[in-house]
Amino acid sequence: MPRFSLIVPCYRVQGFLRECLDSVLEQSFHDIEVIAVDDRSPDGCGAILDEYAARDPRVRVLHLPENVGLGRARNAGLPYATGDFVFFLDSDDTLTPGALRAIADRLAETGDPDVLVFDYARTYWWGGTRRNALADILGARSDTFTAAEHPEVLDLLMVVWNKVYRRDFVEENGFQFPPGYYEDTPWTFPVMLSADRIATLDRICLNYRQRRQGNILSTTSRKHFDVHDQYRRVFAFLDSRPELAGWRPCLHRKMGEHCLDILAKPDRLPPAARGEFFRRTAELYRAFRPEGADLGVLGGSYAAYRLRQQAERAGREGGRQALRVRRAAGVRVRRALTGLRSLRPLDENLVLYSASSHRGMLGDPAAVYRAARTIAPGLRGVWVVRDAEVAAGLPAGVEHVLLDSPEYQRLTARAKFFVNDVNWPGTLVKRSGSVHVHTHRGTPLKYLGADLLGKPGARLGFDVPQMLRRADRWDHSLVANRHSELVWERAYPCHFASARTGSPRNDVLVNAGRREAGGGGEGGFVTGGGFRERYGIPADHTVVLYAPTRRDHVRGGHVDRIDLTGFAADLGPGHTLVVRLHPALATGPARGLGLAELHRRGIVVDATCEPHVEEVMLASDVLVTDYSSLMFDYANLDRPIVVHADDWATFTASRGAYLDITAEAPGHVSRSYRELAWLFASGSWRDEESARLRADFRARFCEFDDGRAAERVVRTLLLGDSMPPAGARVPEPAPGHDLLAAT
Repeated sequence: MPRFSLIVPCYRVQGFLRECLDSVLEQSFHDIEVIAVDDRSPDGCGAILDEYAARDPRVRVLHLPENVGLGRARNAGLPYATGDFVFFLDSDDTLTPGALRAIADRLAETGDPDVLVFDYARTYWWGGTRRNALADILGARSDTFTAAEHPEVLDLLMVVWNKVYRRDFVEENGFQFPPGYYEDTPWTFPVMLSADRIATLDRICLNYRQRRQGNILSTTSRKHFDVHDQYRRVFAFLDSRPELAGWRPCLHRKMGEHCLDILAKPDRLPPAARGEFFRRTAELYRAFRPEGADLGVLGGSYAAYRLRQQAERAGREGGRQALRVRRAAGVRVRRALTGLRSLRPLDENLVLYSASSHRGMLGDPAAVYRAARTIAPGLRGVWVVRDAEVAAGLPAGVEHVLLDSPEYQRLTARAKFFVNDVNWPGTLVKRSGSVHVHTHRGTPLKYLGADLLGKPGARLGFDVPQMLRRADRWDHSLVANRHSELVWERAYPCHFASARTGSPRNDVLVNAGRREAGGGGEGGFVTGGGFRERYGIPADHTVVLYAPTRRDHVRGGHVDRIDLTGFAADLGPGHTLVVRLHPALATGPARGLGLAELHRRGIVVDATCEPHVEEVMLASDVLVTDYSSLMFDYANLDRPIVVHADDWATFTASRGAYLDITAEAPGHVSRSYRELAWLFASGSWRDEESARLRADFRARFCEFDDGRAAERVVRTLLLGDSMPPAGARVPEPAPGHDLLAAT
């Protein structure tokens, strides 16, 4: 008996069917059967199904003698299901890699519930991906529950394909699909209300394809009137189960919301049928009205409904127009105030700080700020943050101002110094005499700035000329090494001076490395104990930090280069795998594709949203990365680094790189997962050769990082004092090693 029976009805999907079947049959979990139902499809679906069945015994094909529709095609496949759980998969959708394994593990963890609800992502025909907006509901419970205990589960999309069902539960209750357009409605509500044990899985297991054309529910037709019959079936089921009578108000409300949503969408109903649809909805709403329920908009006429909709649309458009007017007026007022304030002298002691697009007190600017508070208490440091939520997360006593607020406008017109790791907004006018210190965000490996002009894919949505105009405001560009100095002067052809200060954020790493060299503590970390304690990592564990970068040739930027579950298992006892995705992937679907669930299960630690990456690095014993600039910072710790470069050629072709990191790596290089696993199994990740490679790398790329970078910025750039130069002279790089050509 297989674990899963996947029932896949097929009708006019020959262009998507192979992708669907491949996504199932290529899963790492193999204990499945596929019951493919050819619903008398007039295209090549039947032949494709027969082809797959001939080469894979797990596939069984049913050719129906006539077209019966999606729901009844599913019914036709149900009697042939022999698996523990039934999974209804639409034939234009796909499973994500590892989905069935994750579902099987969660079912085992929760003791085979009646229903397991998992997450999905909408994948659009134009290439975009959007995660389910209510995904947080799925991560709220670790045990099983009923809908009565957690009714918010019914707020999730009430469709059949984001769940798996225990087959015995389905058969005992005699659940079947009715004919019609909205056949999922009278299946999902009865199933969810009848289930004694529901579990959830906070992982994207399915890609829900949003087709440009051909989607049944996006077709303009009178067939959308079918939703009324389907809700009659829902209430008939409710009437047959007196113990479920308490759900009537909830289902009544959801019925009204669902029908009005169909009416509000411009592509669903023919214009001539919209009034009739409203009236039939109102009749149904009255017919099943619970005692005391308000009829709301459905208690009036269609004409009143239309007037209300038009008023709401006009209000929204008026609001947008008013916002445009206010913004335009605001720009004029800001320019006028800036002109007036420019007549006032600059405040020589005012320093404005910002980091990571106003996301808080982070990175290099934070290190400079902390140094300034100690060295130059007479300087007034103010942080620019994007909203009140970020402001609430600042340490106590840190002065701040909200972006674009009147106080922000006043301070930016008077400040002498501006410290940032990205560009300030274009509306900020640089006054004569003000000093802009640009810290950057690490040593560059991949192309940046003007160099992106030759990489159209990497600069998609990125306005290079605008960025350079903003960079024209820089006075000082901080560098940690001469490689960075050469790159910044090429990538940002502007009038700034390179300041060989080192990277302020790396001071903590440099000083930690020195303490270790002088007899640091057991376990390979100095100040990363707080991170380990928060996540329950034993002090004697070897912490492997995996920090991949994003990919520009993939929409969304995320690619799973290694199997995290397999890597964590291969590392073995006494190891903890910590994963930190690129900051650009912290939101969106990337973490929902398995990382969040692996973190919940304790297989890995997800450190993607840790605000201070320095603490994560300090807590680790070895870094595994592909092409993340984090490796240049991490080298200051003098701890092992492994570069996993299994797609280096693709990466450089799409993004471009200033040096061949596989030839000048800070440690061993793996070009396949097998090689990566061997490096750790054999202990080679920390052998003498890795130490030699790391020493060469440190000599070149940690040149100016001496642990006093933040102090040097404050003393030399903010106070105008002198200080010994950073770093010692090292030999110039050998010819031919660097891919960067000086301009």
